Amino acid sequence: MSRYRGPRLRIVRRLGPLPGLSRKDPKRAYPPGQHGQGRRKRSEYAIRLEEKQKLRFNYGVSEKQLLRYVKKARRVTGSTGQVLLQLLEMRLDNTIFRLGMAPTIPAARQVVNHGHITVNGRTVNIASYNCRPGDIIGVRNREASREMIKANLQNPGLANVPSHLSFDKDKLEGTVNGTIEREWVALQINELLVVEYYSRQA
Repeated sequence: MSRYRGPRLRIVRRLGPLPGLSRKDPKRAYPPGQHGQGRRKRSEYAIRLEEKQKLRFNYGVSEKQLLRYVKKARRVTGSTGQVLLQLLEMRLDNTIFRLGMAPTIPAARQVVNHGHITVNGRTVNIASYNCRPGDIIGVRNREASREMIKANLQNPGLANVPSHLSFDKDKLEGTVNGTIEREWVALQINELLVVEYYSRQA
């Protein structure tokens, strides 16, 4: 399944708040569709699937990409769910979003794809680039790039920069100081259910 490009608020109504996908709040509090207001008993599978979909849509990854991240997380020692969240949070597009340089993750992906961002002084246009501790995320030295990022910084998607990042507004430069801690993940999710979903699929 390819990346979702449809109405974002429809997804937010179905899955709940997704800070990376949209900043808007839906006007209707119930899920979309003909039976959105009806009471429905959800199976265990449906609950796990919903948690998995939250990850997919919030971070803007395809099913294939998410499965690859799950397999990678399984190979690392520690809690698979926590490692999975860390891998997704350390993507370049998400890092740009968390630094406040873009209002949403899709907007951050576009900023990266259009070549406005540098990592350690070199232009990187791959949104899935894995940021590592010590990386310096900067803005390309072009007036258009700098003006766009300055405009985005006036109205960031989330109020606070997480503890593993630091940002210098004068230099328009962010630094990755470490790996994100679980409590700084902005998405409300039970990552263990996502791991269970994929363990049953395997």
